[in-house]
Amino acid sequence: MTPRISLLIASLHVLLYLALTLRVILHRRAHAIGLGTGGDAVLTRKVRVHGNFSEYVPLGLLMLALLELAATPIPLLWAFGIALLLARVLHAIGLGGSAGYSFGRFSGALLTFATLVAMALLGVWRFAAGAMLVA
Repeated sequence: MTPRISLLIASLHVLLYLALTLRVILHRRAHAIGLGTGGDAVLTRKVRVHGNFSEYVPLGLLMLALLELAATPIPLLWAFGIALLLARVLHAIGLGGSAGYSFGRFSGALLTFATLVAMALLGVWRFAAGAMLVA
C-alpha cells in the first residue's frame, strides 16, 4: 500500500514550510540581519512561526503516514491531514500577525493539539486492537 494521502498532505506542508522560510529569509535580507533576530520583533515572530511549524508538523505527518500504512479508513486520513494543514495555516497567520492572543494562534494551536491527540489515540487503539486479534 502506497501512502498517497500522506504524500499529498506532506507535500502541501512542505510548500507551506518553504513559504514560511522565505518570509524569514526576505526579512533578514531587507534588514541586513545575518544571524539571530537582531532585536527585530517582527523577525522574532516570523522565526517563531517557522520554528513552531518545524516542531509540530513532523510528528503529525509521521503519525498520518503510519496510520495510512496501518490501513486507517480514508475519510479519517483526509480529516486528520486537512485538519493539521488548516491548523498550521491558522497558527501561522495568527502568530505572524501578533505576538499576543489571536483567534488564528489560539485556534491553530488547539486544532494542532486535538489532531495530534486524536491520531495518537487512534494509533494506540489500532495497535491494541491488532494485538487482541493476534493473541
